[in-house]
Amino acid sequence: MKWCALIKKCVVTLCLLAIWPVSASSLKSLNYVTESYPPYNFKAQGKVQGIAVDLLLEAMKVSGNEISDKNLSVQPWTRAYQTTLKGPNIVLFSTTRTEQREPLFKWAGPITDTRIVLLARKGSGIKIDSVKDAANYKIGVIRDDIGEQLALENGIPDNKLKRVGKAPALAKMLNKGRVDLWAYEENVARWFIKSNGMSNKEFETVFVLSEGQLYYSFSPDVDDNLVQELQQALDKVKDSSEYQAILKRYL
Repeated sequence: MKWCALIKKCVVTLCLLAIWPVSASSLKSLNYVTESYPPYNFKAQGKVQGIAVDLLLEAMKVSGNEISDKNLSVQPWTRAYQTTLKGPNIVLFSTTRTEQREPLFKWAGPITDTRIVLLARKGSGIKIDSVKDAANYKIGVIRDDIGEQLALENGIPDNKLKRVGKAPALAKMLNKGRVDLWAYEENVARWFIKSNGMSNKEFETVFVLSEGQLYYSFSPDVDDNLVQELQQALDKVKDSSEYQAILKRYL
C-alpha cells in the first residue's frame, strides 16, 4: 500500500511539473506580442514594422539575442493586454506607462514620447476646457486602451463611452458623427484617419488627456534580469545614431 501511495504521489508531481509554466531563460525565448498601432507597431506587406519594432529588433541584436519580425505576434489590443497580464513569458508593446498600470507589469524603455488626446471633427463646435467638459459628449475608445482608462480615471461616466475593438472603426465613426470625440494616441489616430481615406485637415485635437511615454511591458513572471538585459540594450541603441534613423523612417 505504501508503494502504491508513493507511486501515485510521484505521478501527480510529474503531472504538475508538466503543466507548470517554465520561466524563460533568455530574451530570445520570450513571446513578443504587439498590435496594429502605427507608426509604432503595425503589419504592412506581410512585415511587422514601426518605431517600436525596429528599436526592439536592434536592441535584441545588441544583446546577442537576435530575432526577426517573424518572432512577433500581432493581435487585437484587448487580447494581447489580457494575455500579458496572465503570462507567462510575454512582452507586450507599445504600452503607455501609467500609475494605474505600473504594478501590473515589468517595464523596459521608453520607446518614445506619446500624447493621448481627444480628437473632434473640425466645425463640430466642441470646446473642451477641462476633462469634465468631455462628459457632455459621446467618446469613442478602444477596450483596455489607455484612452478608455484615462477617461474613466477622470470621472467620465461609463455610459458616455462607445467601446470598439479596432481603431479604423472609430476613425470612421468619428467622421460620420456616430461619436463626438475619439480618445486615442494622437499620432496613431491620425495615421488611421489618413490610411482610411480621410483628411487629417478635417480633424482637430481639442484636449490633451495625458502626455507620457511608450514602453515594452513584461508579464509579471519574467525574470528581472531579462528585463534589465533588454533595458541595457535599449539604452545603447538610443545613445546611437540608429535610434534617430528609426524615428525618421516613420515620423
